Amino acid sequence: MNAAVEAPRPVLGAFERGLTLWVALCIVVGIVLGQIVPGVFRTLGSLQIARINLPVGVLIWVMIVPMLMRVDFGALADVRRHWRGFGVTLFVNWAVKPFSMALLGWIFVRHLFAPWLPADQQDSYIAGLILLAAAPCTAMVFVWSQLVRGEANFTLTQVALNDTIMVFAFAPIVALLLGVAAIAVPWATLLLSVVLYILLPLAIAQALRAQLRKRAGALEVTLKRLQPWSLLALLATLVLLFGFQGEAILRQPLVIALLAVPIAIQVVFNAALAYGLNRLSGEAHCVAGPSALIGASNFFELAVAAAIALFGFESGAALATVVGVLIEVPLMLGVVAVVNRSRGWYERAPQVQL
Repeated sequence: MNAAVEAPRPVLGAFERGLTLWVALCIVVGIVLGQIVPGVFRTLGSLQIARINLPVGVLIWVMIVPMLMRVDFGALADVRRHWRGFGVTLFVNWAVKPFSMALLGWIFVRHLFAPWLPADQQDSYIAGLILLAAAPCTAMVFVWSQLVRGEANFTLTQVALNDTIMVFAFAPIVALLLGVAAIAVPWATLLLSVVLYILLPLAIAQALRAQLRKRAGALEVTLKRLQPWSLLALLATLVLLFGFQGEAILRQPLVIALLAVPIAIQVVFNAALAYGLNRLSGEAHCVAGPSALIGASNFFELAVAAAIALFGFESGAALATVVGVLIEVPLMLGVVAVVNRSRGWYERAPQVQL
């Protein structure tokens, strides 16, 4: 039997397992602090260079660099091994997910939910949804892959491949979809965001990775130590964000629930599409599981950073990306459960590799 199948099932760490609870707590803390000490948040919000907020920039780097240190670009040599799984995942990530999210945003924000959403923020909400779907997840997919007993080399290679594409495709896809949605594209800030939140962190992370790999076990130990700091930086960013958004949320508490609907539909649709296409192509279940999870999940850390840089702390775009953070973990755990429970059905297809 495949060693990946026999491996003991890992569990999420305390932070990851409780991420939805922590995010919800940060919403409350941020809103309360925003009402008690609004001057502090105004001061933090004013610390900007070229529309890039400096406190958030530092926190985003603390979030992203440890995640990008996990990426092994040497794994790209293994692309041919599971070419069908890679093909399906790339198709869903780059040809389906950003465009389906733009469509869902147009349907729900512009039409179905328009009477309950503030009219002056609807374009901004759609922009946030587009940013959320424009880049696939880099970090948590390793956890999801382990939970479905996925092929580790496939997951590692797919993340490296997605990150390579993201360097070149993120800005053009975002600009294209914002333009189609008739939303002004701040090109200078968008390109600066790509440099600050993709290129530079990636270069630094890979340099650190190369140095740490010179000592046996150093990379794994360092990543384990950095993981809590990465998640704490995410939570601190959310406190800042909701400190600015608090007043708007108190006026419109229904907004978060409404924005969660297209995000949830997008996750379920893309996971099902990737899983089904892998089954039709005959790819092994240990590849189809992580493919579905990579196809469905979002690089929400990058989305939050880009939304704040492009549209500001108090924008609907920033709020929409944070809703993605709020519902990501329970949604992905649901996908994990379906993938695991449907393994027998999946492998009954005559074309599937066993």
